[in-house]
Amino acid sequence: MDQAIFNDFAQWLNSVPGQYARAWQQQQLDRILTTVFGYHAIQIGLPQWQMLGASRISRQWCVVSSTDYAIDRKGLVCADPAYLPFDSQSIDLLVLPHVLEWAADPHQVLREAERVLMPEGRIVISGFNPWSLWGVRDRIPGIEPYLPVSSLDFLSAQRVRDWLRLLSFDIEETMYGCYAPLCREQSWQHRWQRLDAWGGRWWPIAGAVYMVLAVKRVQAVRMVGPSWQTKKRRMRRRPVVVAGGARLKE
Repeated sequence: MDQAIFNDFAQWLNSVPGQYARAWQQQQLDRILTTVFGYHAIQIGLPQWQMLGASRISRQWCVVSSTDYAIDRKGLVCADPAYLPFDSQSIDLLVLPHVLEWAADPHQVLREAERVLMPEGRIVISGFNPWSLWGVRDRIPGIEPYLPVSSLDFLSAQRVRDWLRLLSFDIEETMYGCYAPLCREQSWQHRWQRLDAWGGRWWPIAGAVYMVLAVKRVQAVRMVGPSWQTKKRRMRRRPVVVAGGARLKE
């Protein structure tokens, strides 16, 4: 993960469209986190953004890949998202805001997430939708890209869901939001936000930002042991000769 580019993205979140995307994601997270319980919750990246505020889980950490953050925040852990310093099956909740888009090996990040999650643990992944107005705009020749990463690097929600299913995750919910076009001025961004009510109804999968909620499933293991019940041995009776030539069985 290029830390310099990721820092630029963190600054982009303070822009007008960045705040718009951030507000939608936080709204969805606040709704989701109130239904997730456990002992340990992890946010990966973006320590400037307190995403776990609505969570009822008391032990919370934020994983950062650099020690350059001058943030007065407790629970910062410096580590590579592809190699987390946590025991296997020890985390109840993982939140990955736009992490896969910046990861050098997103498959390894997901494998590591599967390793540290408890059975029935939840993972929340957000990203930019390449098939939205924002993604299409950045692919038009001659127009200067405004998003912090090229649209060619975006991962669609369908691809993320497929990767999660390969790791034995069940997809619980997929959400799309931010249907307004990119605007650098607050007044115009506010006007175009009226499209959010229409977009969720008429073109739900065209939102600029998506969020995927999945749960880790572990198949039940059937214990196979020795059969302690032995079959009764059938005894063969011998014939007995009695007077008169008749034969009786013992």
